[in-house]
Amino acid sequence: MYYGTYLGLDKVLNAQHPVSFEAGNEPAHDEMLFIIIHQAYELWFKQILFELDYITGVFSKEKINDNAEDMNLVRHRLRRIIQILQLLNKQVEILDTMTPLDFLEFRNLLTPSSGFQSKQFRLLEARLGLEIDHRHHKDYYKRTNEGGFTREDYQHITAIEEGHNLLELVNRWLERIPFFREDFWTGYKATTAGKHHPFWNDYRAVYEAGLTEREKNKIHDFDLVFFEQRAAHYTDEQATAMKTLFSPAALRSALFIMLYRDFPLFQTSYQVLDALIEIDHLMSSWRHKHLVMVRRMIGMRVGTGNTSGAGYLEGAMSKHFVYRDLSGLSTYLIERKKLPALPDALIRNLGFQL
Repeated sequence: MYYGTYLGLDKVLNAQHPVSFEAGNEPAHDEMLFIIIHQAYELWFKQILFELDYITGVFSKEKINDNAEDMNLVRHRLRRIIQILQLLNKQVEILDTMTPLDFLEFRNLLTPSSGFQSKQFRLLEARLGLEIDHRHHKDYYKRTNEGGFTREDYQHITAIEEGHNLLELVNRWLERIPFFREDFWTGYKATTAGKHHPFWNDYRAVYEAGLTEREKNKIHDFDLVFFEQRAAHYTDEQATAMKTLFSPAALRSALFIMLYRDFPLFQTSYQVLDALIEIDHLMSSWRHKHLVMVRRMIGMRVGTGNTSGAGYLEGAMSKHFVYRDLSGLSTYLIERKKLPALPDALIRNLGFQL
């Protein structure tokens, strides 16, 4: 096997075709950089999608053993995705070496193509759990006219959006976590009466006691998020704003994992949840860097794909969070020293048995 043959370098290194270099056009030096940067993005998107194939395969199983290699490999491959996204954020800095005047030398030759038409990036977002109804200007995404997708790409994206995404699969996994089984809590000494599981009655009381005067309404948010109990004074608008993509049962499990992550059995699960939050933040950071770059390059001009340019990117940056519910759980944490003591029967199941 020869190095260049194995890597297909004859195709890769000859896949750059600057339009400005064609006959009749004035060659724009920075178009080569522009092409290579975006081709590199697409290669890394392909790798991320490859990692997501494995991750969603594990979460699609009916039963997931936290002590088996599956979850450890999920954690490992999520961390790899994080490293790739960190690299993609750094890659924007290389593109920033191109000035607005350099870009203008070939920008009009690109119309109506646009980064918006990156099928792999749309698939990446959809696979993570960004649904069409939660997208900024969702009508942009369902078009095959000028500046939109080809009919074939449109159909592929639609098929992926209609399948199970990672958010749905993680939600199902969290709902199945069995640590609130009645037999695990027979020895639990509750200190607060209430209509929920004894642990959550106690936890709710500790959380409410720790709120400041300005935060006192957070207890109503707690009831709505974790138990779908809406306070009488909450308006429809307030209730809609608090609506979560994860189910209350899944969020209770996620919060429980975060609270008691020092137990060995929860370490991998906690790192998986933390990785999903980090991926969301890095995706947001990438959108922000892209927004800043576009503002620098074209100001408030219309994008080459007929979007509103920087205006569209700003809306997407603020709205396209997938795992906002998980990162928002920090709102409902309490101090370690005030955590309810768990019963022995449960503790035995949270450690590794000899």
